[in-house]
Amino acid sequence: LVQVVGERVLVVARVQLEAIDAAVKELMRDDGKLSEADARAQAQAAHDLKVSAHSKAKDASQADELAALLKELDAARTLRPVAMKSRLEHRCVDLRTPANQAIFRVKAGVCQLFREFLVQHDFVEVQTPKLLGCKSEGGAEVFEVKYFDRHAYLAQSPQLFKQMTTVSDFGRVFETGPVFRAENSNTKRHLTEFTGLDLEMVIDEHYHEVVDFIDSLFNHVFSGLQNNFAREIAAVEQQWGVAPFEWTYPSPMLTYPEACQMLRDAGYEQGDDDDLSRKNEAALGALVKEKYKSDFFRLDKFPLSVRPFYTMPDPAKPGVSNSYDFFIRGNEVLSGAQRIHDKQMLLARAKEHEVDIDTIAGYVESFAYGALPHAGGGIGLERVAMLFLGLNSVRQTSIFPRTPKILTP
Repeated sequence: LVQVVGERVLVVARVQLEAIDAAVKELMRDDGKLSEADARAQAQAAHDLKVSAHSKAKDASQADELAALLKELDAARTLRPVAMKSRLEHRCVDLRTPANQAIFRVKAGVCQLFREFLVQHDFVEVQTPKLLGCKSEGGAEVFEVKYFDRHAYLAQSPQLFKQMTTVSDFGRVFETGPVFRAENSNTKRHLTEFTGLDLEMVIDEHYHEVVDFIDSLFNHVFSGLQNNFAREIAAVEQQWGVAPFEWTYPSPMLTYPEACQMLRDAGYEQGDDDDLSRKNEAALGALVKEKYKSDFFRLDKFPLSVRPFYTMPDPAKPGVSNSYDFFIRGNEVLSGAQRIHDKQMLLARAKEHEVDIDTIAGYVESFAYGALPHAGGGIGLERVAMLFLGLNSVRQTSIFPRTPKILTP
């Protein structure tokens, strides 16, 4: 539009100059004694009178036109938002909005701050395979692909490789990379491909060292975002009218039974050995926010029955595990645990979960030569960005999201 207006201004100016030149020549021809300077002055004065008269004649119509334009602008402000489906189908246009530009700058900031903190604490960044020869973690939530003359699978997480590198004397490792989940779920919280921020570290004495370390990691990320991306956060808040993120450090930490009791006291059905439903997760987030004034909290000591086979049981409490989750605004953003580091215990737990031992033989064998106790966790980047900013769909924080129904662009 600016280019078109500019071109029109140049055309009008050129026409006006040509008209004045023609008038000068005519005046000099009619009066042979008139100098060119005087002729030009007379022509310019005559032109200015015409322009003034023309402008006055158009004032009324221009005022009406301006009023109509203002009316159109007011109407535009009240237009219904464009549906997410249409926005994603025209993503390159959608991404030009200030709010979307801000979202992905904040998301990049999460990655930057995650990496920065871990490097400062002597972690080594690793890159593990995403093409696997077997369904390493069991379950049906895995994509199968053709791999030359056999089948391969897209990695559900780097979990087993993180442990294998940790026990290979790296001690502390992390990775940022794609994660694939064949979940036929079309909720606002799920993607079939997302970015995982994973870490694993050796324990000195107790797995709560890792829980507290991850808490400090999140605090670093949240503080960095608020300090370095205030303008972007404000742009998102202005567009979507979201509530600012609040947290305390150290963050509140509840045991799983304490959380279950809190839910029951508030009128929700929740057994100490049952996994949290989505409804109860959200309710727990609201209860914690009300009591502790924090959108961010930790949950410790999950039932062993709801955790993966490689999770370390609590030696003092049968049926309980040394595992934990972290939550933002009532949504889980990190799942973690102390891992089993004893080969025989690992084999026994795998058999209990009916995991085909042949598919994890290399993983199990890595513990045959001695392994230090270790723990870690996996973070969903898109979900952290979504919840920190207070958005209502993880698709808003995936630049080209992948879901069961979206595979393009």
